[in-house]
Amino acid sequence: MASTDKVISRKDGNVGYVIFNNPERRNAMSLEMWEACTQLMTEYAKDDSIRVVVLAGAGDKAFVAGADISKFGDERATEAGVKKYNEAVEAAYASVHEFPKPTIAMIRGFCVGGGMGLASCCDLRICSEDARFAVPAAKLGLGYGYPGVKRLMDVVGPSFTKEIFFTARLFEAMEAVEMGLVNRIVENHELEFFVKNYAATIAANAPLTVDSIKFIVGEACKDELMRNMKRCEELVNACFKSEDYKEGRAAFMEKRKPVFKGR
Repeated sequence: MASTDKVISRKDGNVGYVIFNNPERRNAMSLEMWEACTQLMTEYAKDDSIRVVVLAGAGDKAFVAGADISKFGDERATEAGVKKYNEAVEAAYASVHEFPKPTIAMIRGFCVGGGMGLASCCDLRICSEDARFAVPAAKLGLGYGYPGVKRLMDVVGPSFTKEIFFTARLFEAMEAVEMGLVNRIVENHELEFFVKNYAATIAANAPLTVDSIKFIVGEACKDELMRNMKRCEELVNACFKSEDYKEGRAAFMEKRKPVFKGR
C-alpha cells in the first residue's frame, strides 16, 4: 500500500497498523515517510473493515525520534523545500488527528519532536516503561506552529505544554502519565500484547457508538460557536436506529457477546 518500505501497513482482523520502519535512525521521519503516513491513514479511513488503527515504531528503541536530520540537505535546504516538507508534516498530523475511527499510539523508547506530534494526534497513547518523551525545539531554536501546540495542549493542558516546551527535556513514562499525555504504562515485554488486546476490545464494540463518541468529544474541544451540534445529534440518532442497537439488546438478553457490523 505504501510508496516506501520505511512505513509499513498491515491488518490484524479489524485493526490496521501503521509502522514507522526506520529503526537504524530511531524511526526518524523523512518527507516520504510523512507522505506515506498520510496515504495509509487515508486508505484506512475508506476501509470499512478497519475499525481501529495502531501507530507504532519498528524495533525496540523508539516510536518516532523526530525528523531525519540526514535528509535535511535534500529535503529542507531551500525555502521551497521547507514549505513542501512542512505541508507534508501537517497533512500527516491532520490525517491522524481527523481520522474518523479510534487511533492508538503504541510507544516504546523515544517519542521525540515529530513523534510527540504524532502521538498527540492519536486518541489513546499506551507506552512501555522505558518510553521517553520530549519536544526539543527550544534546544534547536525551532519555531513550533499553533496547530501542533494546540493539539498537545488539548491533551495535557496549558501548564504542562509550557513545561514540555520551556524545558525541552526528556520526560519519563511515569511523568507522562501524571501529565495526562499517556493513558497506560505497560511492562516492556507486554506492550504489543496489551495494545493488540486493547485494540481488539475497541474494534469489537459497536462502531457507530465508538465513532460518534470520537466525533462528539472532538466537537466539545472546539470553541462553542464552531461546534457542529446538528451532526452530533445525527450520529446519536443513527446509533438508536441501527441494526447494531438491536443486536446489542438481543445479545444482552441472550447473555452472549454481540456481533456488531457497523450499520
